[in-house]
Amino acid sequence: MLDRLPEYIDPLQLADKRAELKGEIPLSSLDRLADTLLNDTGAVAVDLFFGREGRLAKIEGHIEAILELECQSCLQAVKWPVSAEIKLGIVTSIDQADRLPEVYEPLLIDEEKILLKDIVEDELLLALPTFPKHQHDCSVPDADFNKEASSSEEVQSPPENPFSILAKLKKTGDL
Repeated sequence: MLDRLPEYIDPLQLADKRAELKGEIPLSSLDRLADTLLNDTGAVAVDLFFGREGRLAKIEGHIEAILELECQSCLQAVKWPVSAEIKLGIVTSIDQADRLPEVYEPLLIDEEKILLKDIVEDELLLALPTFPKHQHDCSVPDADFNKEASSSEEVQSPPENPFSILAKLKKTGDL
């Protein structure tokens, strides 16, 4: 087990060694996830075990984070806890991916070393809700909105009919 997580890993080598990686990755280093976050402070707790099951190299483990997303109802921050199990089968071809047991998702590698944060970021992106919302009713109170709208309606004259110009033209015989 390592105190500090490596930036690049060789999943096949780690599987052969039956290694464990445990630590944290700062949310600020996850570039693809940054677009969905209101605040990138904090970290993702990572606990991954590499091993082999027969000829299958695999990664199993768990990640946890609390993400700050934008509520789609009130547009305020909502804390979204993510706790995801990881079960990846390390493959080097599509054929190998097709033969994976159903409990494993494929991790297709074409180079020896890959970024550890990419694996974690992929799992976080998959765990995000399509429309994050608070658990409670958080719709924006529109009392102020209605007051402004009703007072402005009283002052304004009724909207002019867009076809009134055609009616005027018809009366004068220009049409």
